[in-house]
Amino acid sequence: MMGELGGAPSRPTSVLGIAAGSGELPTALRLQILTTEHWNLLSTRALSWNEAFSRATMFLSALSGAIVALALVAQVATFGAAFSTFALLILPVVLFLGLATFLRLVQINREDVRWVIGMNLLRHAYLEAAPELGPYFVTGSNDDEAGVMATYGATPGRGAFLHEFVTTPGMLAVIDGVIAGVLCGIVGVGIGLGAPISFALGVGIAAATVGLLVLHQYRGVVRPRSLRTPRFPVGPTT
Repeated sequence: MMGELGGAPSRPTSVLGIAAGSGELPTALRLQILTTEHWNLLSTRALSWNEAFSRATMFLSALSGAIVALALVAQVATFGAAFSTFALLILPVVLFLGLATFLRLVQINREDVRWVIGMNLLRHAYLEAAPELGPYFVTGSNDDEAGVMATYGATPGRGAFLHEFVTTPGMLAVIDGVIAGVLCGIVGVGIGLGAPISFALGVGIAAATVGLLVLHQYRGVVRPRSLRTPRFPVGPTT
């Protein structure tokens, strides 16, 4: 209106009532935006872990049903050709489901690291606005390795390789390896390799499968953390 009357032109305002181009936001509004993003990340983590648990439960249920079915067939076929044929039909499906579940859980773990880094950055912003609250934060407020591990409640660093076996994907890797070994053993017997050679083949395939899967998890989740460049590599706030 002032511009039309020859006075100083007024700045257009946004939907928040802030002058466009001023670059200034009230502190309360800044904190509200950060809090909204924090809750979005928490919701995303919850959805991801719900999917992880659902997939693991679905796989274990399918595996249990397959074992029961194999036991019933074994009572009738007495581990003969009919049993081997049935096992060769059902075990590849279970193995595929197990591998797909394992790979998805690794993806979820990798995504979870990203969400944790995002929440650490938000906590860093909180502490910039109110540094006196630092002693009350028990989780990390920096996006370096120490800050991420502080949020997880773990020791900074890559950790022991054997730790991968106690995680959910690690346990599924062992189960998938056993299924792959049993499947190869049955195939070995079916093509006439004999029981000892088929057993050794199954053990070797099982060990190789477990090793490759756990290595994939280790390199896909743990290693990328040390390769990224943190924006605030100061260490967790104490």
